[in-house]
Amino acid sequence: MGLQTLATGIDTAGVRLAADIMMPAEAIGMVLFAHGSGSSRHSPRNVVIAEELHRHRLGTILPDLLTWDEAAEDARDRHLRFDIGLLADRLIGVIDWIHAQDWRRGRPGSEAGVPPIGLFGASTGAAAALVAAAARRDAVGAVVSRGGRPDLAGPALVQVAAPTLLIVGEHDPDVMALNHDARAQLTTRSDLLMIPGATHLFEEEGTLEQVASAAAAWFGDHLRKG
Repeated sequence: MGLQTLATGIDTAGVRLAADIMMPAEAIGMVLFAHGSGSSRHSPRNVVIAEELHRHRLGTILPDLLTWDEAAEDARDRHLRFDIGLLADRLIGVIDWIHAQDWRRGRPGSEAGVPPIGLFGASTGAAAALVAAAARRDAVGAVVSRGGRPDLAGPALVQVAAPTLLIVGEHDPDVMALNHDARAQLTTRSDLLMIPGATHLFEEEGTLEQVASAAAAWFGDHLRKG
């Protein structure tokens, strides 16, 4: 599998965000990641997910939605990690950045080569992904949440048009209940997948691989052109 890898900076919402972009040959879509609070583009769990997506001809963009100074452990504004509105605004900016590129022909400024876009959110990043999906209904083709807090998307839930998969561990009852409630508010096609034996971080053997497989299938079904 040919895989083009690029580390770049993306200008969005008044800041420059670091991002890792990986595009397999003849990609059928692109998945933009929204990490949970305290995580970065180097999140080992999301890297595992991304690698599985690559095997299914899906490109990935793993951005840091906070700058280095904002994400530092001693940062005064640590609350930004939980600022869903801020994270969603930056995610929307990355979506707009994607549409400013011509991925097929390498000429920025044309949407002719933009692959279909999916959003993958973990923990609080799932809420930011859903808010962004609601704001860019025509641009986002699918959403997947891993152990997410979709309830934090609030009134944006009813505006989401993209088919949405919510994945929760069997032994994560509080988050499971929140996902049930959030799914009831979604008006688009949705599914709630419970991973047997898994806790919140999917650290149990084989559970993260099940998440990756389910995410790849969901994005493959809903982002494939035609």
